Amino acid sequence: MKGAAIVHGENALEKTNRINALYDFYGPLLTDKQQTFLKCYFHDDYTLGEIAADFRISRQAVYEHLKRAEQVLEDYESKLKLIDRHERLHAGIDLLETQIAGLPNEWRESLTETAAKLRNAE
Repeated sequence: MKGAAIVHGENALEKTNRINALYDFYGPLLTDKQQTFLKCYFHDDYTLGEIAADFRISRQAVYEHLKRAEQVLEDYESKLKLIDRHERLHAGIDLLETQIAGLPNEWRESLTETAAKLRNAE
């Protein structure tokens, strides 16, 4: 993975997925520069050096911008808990769909439609 300078070891994919999820929920709340750097690094898989060259700043400056943006995203999640809510909601819908599958056929269609509406409500 090209973006491994900030994301270390076995948890690299997990951390990248976490940052991408945080960005999906809270990205618009970041500064333009934070959004750009996170997008380049985590979405487009640029290296720190590539970002630094594109923006004519040091790799250390890119690293610091990224770390600060990550912290801001985590701060938003710790306060607003939108990802936590999203994950709990989808886990509940998954459970509901499993339970619906065990019901008699005549009950399934209507309840399956309702579960689908809940899943698509976000």
